[in-house]
Amino acid sequence: MVAEPDACKVTGPVKPVTLPSYTLIFNFSLVKLQNYINGQLTEPTAGQYINNYNPATGELYSYIPDSDEQDVEQAVKAAQAAFPSWSKTTAEKRGQIMMRIADLIDQNLNRLAEAESIDNGKPLKLAKKVDIPRASSNMRFYGTAIQHFASEAHYMEGTEAINYTVRHPHGVAGCISPWNLPLYLFTWKIAPAIAAGNCVVAKPSEITPVTAYLLSELCMEAGLPAGVLNIVHGYGHKVGAAIVAHPKVPVISFTGGTKTGRSIATTAAPMFKKLSLELGGKNPNIIFADCDFSNALHTSIHSSFANQGQICLCGSRIFIERSLYDKFKDAFIEKVKALKIGDPLEDGTKVGAVVSEQHMQKVLSYVELAKEEGGTILTGGHQVQVQGRCANGWFIAPTIIEGLSAECRTNTEEIFGPVVTLIPFDTEKEVIEYANCTAYGLSATIWTQNLTRAHRVAHQIHSGIVWINTWLLRDLRTPFGGMKSSGVGREGGFEALRFFTEPQNICVKL
Repeated sequence: MVAEPDACKVTGPVKPVTLPSYTLIFNFSLVKLQNYINGQLTEPTAGQYINNYNPATGELYSYIPDSDEQDVEQAVKAAQAAFPSWSKTTAEKRGQIMMRIADLIDQNLNRLAEAESIDNGKPLKLAKKVDIPRASSNMRFYGTAIQHFASEAHYMEGTEAINYTVRHPHGVAGCISPWNLPLYLFTWKIAPAIAAGNCVVAKPSEITPVTAYLLSELCMEAGLPAGVLNIVHGYGHKVGAAIVAHPKVPVISFTGGTKTGRSIATTAAPMFKKLSLELGGKNPNIIFADCDFSNALHTSIHSSFANQGQICLCGSRIFIERSLYDKFKDAFIEKVKALKIGDPLEDGTKVGAVVSEQHMQKVLSYVELAKEEGGTILTGGHQVQVQGRCANGWFIAPTIIEGLSAECRTNTEEIFGPVVTLIPFDTEKEVIEYANCTAYGLSATIWTQNLTRAHRVAHQIHSGIVWINTWLLRDLRTPFGGMKSSGVGREGGFEALRFFTEPQNICVKL
């Protein structure tokens, strides 16, 4: 989805990352991250590093291992060696270690949140409130869920036989996570994998690697056995591709762009690998005239522009019943114009920087496309110059566009930025057709006080998740994933534990 940063060769001793408090942030010096393989922090085999930039300032602030298939091979061997012992460790013991990791995440909340804000460009408050607490919750949920993961038994009447099903961990699991919610989604994958008894070779995004690196330190402190989790940093076309193609990695969990997901499937399918692909979204936000107006308006601001619109679940297409259209549009524009765009580390900032200069240019190119397709920019649509230390950062004004057809490229392709469109509708049938006219089917939101209509419409929307009168209200026990080009498989709850295990039926004649 985003062009890759430049690679560079860095010499000299590796300096471990120690993120300072906010008062020292401007003195943050260049550091080199390391891979985490076989329980140790290691330099990349080839000695190559990638430049890592602060999105809010545009400045180079750290270096990322430019790893390759040699590093992946070392990680897979470490995971294979650790698997026999880890898979035989009791679920209770595995859960206890995961709970210690969760405790350490909680204890390092401020440090991790600051790292996430600097690395990603998101407001510090958002990282403290959402990203880091959710990472801790992921570890806690699966650390306890595995102890309640029951098997099935089936008695065959008249044949004096019983069937029982056991579930075995696969061995080495490959987990590849994106840049938009770095630690949140990284732990969302590795937690169920290691809870189920697998060992993991994981690749965080090369654009936002710091919290994954810091997690490796916490895993060592928590006493996670060597080789259970291995973190290899680097580019997708080198590290990610090597993980996917490795013959000793039978299961792959990936979150990212649909184009990359298609490439992964092309490699993995002939090898008969088990795949979970959580891909893109172009999500409808449907607002009926009988909605709770205040709640729909307030939540739609959040669902449109949270994390600069860089959440796969953001409602980027807002469909408004025609009788409410003008009222909602005017109120929505007013509130969006009032959002504070600025330094992600400052209190009160609502919109931070987008993740990279390349991504900023991609998002702005879609604004130009919208104009070509006949759209009208109601507000935003341009890069924002922030004063002070963020003068060279990558900021985009929250953008609202109207006047486009539901089938145009702007309304059917994933932009993944602070850009939404407004479209009026007259009937249920019409808005359902609009909602379903894209290749994506990840999530949808419906606003109405008529619950009969809410259920009726929800059942006709081609989305893996439908929220009614709310957004991003997540129960970790429920399945998560999309339809159509939004992915294959489901994450979350026992679905994830089933994905990371292989069922085996055993029939006993009594």
